[in-house]
Amino acid sequence: MSRISDDPASRPDEENPEWTAETFAEAKPAREVLAKYIGETAAQELLNRRPGRPVKENRKVNQTLRLDADVVEAYRKAGRR
Repeated sequence: MSRISDDPASRPDEENPEWTAETFAEAKPAREVLAKYIGETAAQELLNRRPGRPVKENRKVNQTLRLDADVVEAYRKAGRR
């Protein structure tokens, strides 16, 4: 497993300088600056999205079935039909 410090993408460069305490102090929330770059409507849509996938009309139900070991063994011996 590689360490984060070994990852070239995690090293600061000209396009991605290292953040300092001063940089963090000057930072503004995305809500304040996104509209300037992508427009007010797009910024609102991006920041107000609901998380996760859309709800499907016909959702499946997750069900766990517990069987005795002898029942499972009988099915295994029977094989696929």
